[in-house]
Amino acid sequence: MENFSDYGITIPYRRHNGQVKTTCPKCKGHRGNPNDKSLSVNLDMGVWKCHHCGWTGALKEYDWKKTVKPVGGFTRPKPIRIVGLSENAVKWFAGRGISQETLGKMKIAEGMEFMPQDGKEMNTIQFCYYLDDELINVKYRTGNKHFKMVAGAELIPYNIDAIKDSPECIITEGEMDALSFVEVGKNNVVSVPNGANSNLSWLDDFMEGWFEDKETIFIAADTDAKGVALREELIRRFGAERCRVITYGEGCKDANELLIAKGKEALLNAVENSVEVDVDGVYTLRNYETELDGLYENGLQRGMTLGLSQFDTLISFETKRLLIMTGIPGSGKSEFLDEICVLLNIRYGLKVAYFSPENLPLTYHASKILEKIVGKKFRHDYYGMSPDEYEQGKRYMEKNFFHILPPEKYTLNEIIDRAKFLVRRKGIKILVIDPYNRVENDFGTLSETQSISKVLDELINFAIRQDVLVCVVAHPRKFGKDANSDGLPTMYDINGSANFYNKCDYGIIVHRNRADNTVIVRIAKVKFRHLGEPGDAIFRYNYNNGRYVELTDGHSDVNQWDNTNRLFPEQSTFNGDSEDVFLDNNQVGEVPF
Repeated sequence: MENFSDYGITIPYRRHNGQVKTTCPKCKGHRGNPNDKSLSVNLDMGVWKCHHCGWTGALKEYDWKKTVKPVGGFTRPKPIRIVGLSENAVKWFAGRGISQETLGKMKIAEGMEFMPQDGKEMNTIQFCYYLDDELINVKYRTGNKHFKMVAGAELIPYNIDAIKDSPECIITEGEMDALSFVEVGKNNVVSVPNGANSNLSWLDDFMEGWFEDKETIFIAADTDAKGVALREELIRRFGAERCRVITYGEGCKDANELLIAKGKEALLNAVENSVEVDVDGVYTLRNYETELDGLYENGLQRGMTLGLSQFDTLISFETKRLLIMTGIPGSGKSEFLDEICVLLNIRYGLKVAYFSPENLPLTYHASKILEKIVGKKFRHDYYGMSPDEYEQGKRYMEKNFFHILPPEKYTLNEIIDRAKFLVRRKGIKILVIDPYNRVENDFGTLSETQSISKVLDELINFAIRQDVLVCVVAHPRKFGKDANSDGLPTMYDINGSANFYNKCDYGIIVHRNRADNTVIVRIAKVKFRHLGEPGDAIFRYNYNNGRYVELTDGHSDVNQWDNTNRLFPEQSTFNGDSEDVFLDNNQVGEVPF
């Protein structure tokens, strides 16, 4: 049976029907913007047409569900028999305010399952995750509050089919809270699959078609610290303008506790009395009280680090900040910024979007990022990446690294609009603009200094509002060899305006010393003392994979260079596509990718 992929056509994952737009395999290699989606595809009829080159075609036989395989090769759970629950299970749910009618409607099952936390088979309650009425995953819960999901199965929202055509929905932190809303007649409810975990990578595949059309989204997370963090990330992804927050009153931290303590009417009133997310720019103490309490209890905390001993003592990174990086041409400032982005992604899961027109074609930039991830040269031979490593690296990049390239003008508004889209759709946490001088001036008659000041203000506002680390590469002006005693430019040498230095949170200078083949990375500015301090770190560049190795004792030999595959470290801090093994309601452990 023919499939669109037989013709080189890529269909967006999760699309089953209707009309979609994608890139045209016939003309994208000859386009100024190869990512332009000029090919219209009708999934119901199996036909297509390119609005740029005019290419048309049709499949002779077509069944999308049978011919398109999900990316990543997810496993499917064994079939679950939905039969009557045991008397003990029914009593337990009744004690939580959940009736047999709701249990039947939500297809709650019961059965024996091996639980790794207990090391044996246990009787479990089984929450079945369906998508288009197909069983996709199962969460198992024991009487002693141990949890697990099917190994290798896809993470999807619980009860996702129930919100398909609804103009609004409720999103909870767990299945019991979702059942509580169903119990009071609110069927358009879903639960996140992995508890109060700020890693929402599963959401990427469900924004279009499930959440983008919602007029109102009620956030019903727990009121503890992790629940608040989940709530804030969901609001960031969905947009504050259409979110309302459900609260539960004194003594109750979630929907199920409110149902048990005060009954159905109280839970319905909680939905009715949900509050709009506060308007930007107007704050009272309650807006930041949780963060203030944490600061009072724990003090100022260092930010995210790269795992580089000397460099980490000088600087740590936070989102909502502006980083400016400079250096003379050929110093490797873009390469070092790529290294920062890759390490922050691998260690903390921060997804990255690049506006980098000097790295065209995009395949060149992608090959450099792949080298940093996999640890080997981008070559198809004994000394390069194996086919498996190449495929694994590509799958990882697809979920974690993105490029912005507006089709016409490279104005700041065009870049920011696409970055906001990637915040909503993919959850990016880093935006790179490399270099600044490729951003077109759209501020009319303003002077260069005024324009730069306005651009930086817009980028700072974007970083704060979208909870993103914004990184800008800016070239220095021409300066003589003796302009600085050590031959390095300063932040005030950046071409155009002193505001690059004055307004940034982080200022970094990268300089290549060709005499001894070292790279000096100078931390010229860290705005907040708890995040770091000025100083120099010395590196050598690893030509094998584009990584940097520190010279902590004044020298480094090749045996100290890191050529490992970063997707498979011995002890992984973060991985972008993990199986979640649930330890309790608010803690998620992860196994290596």
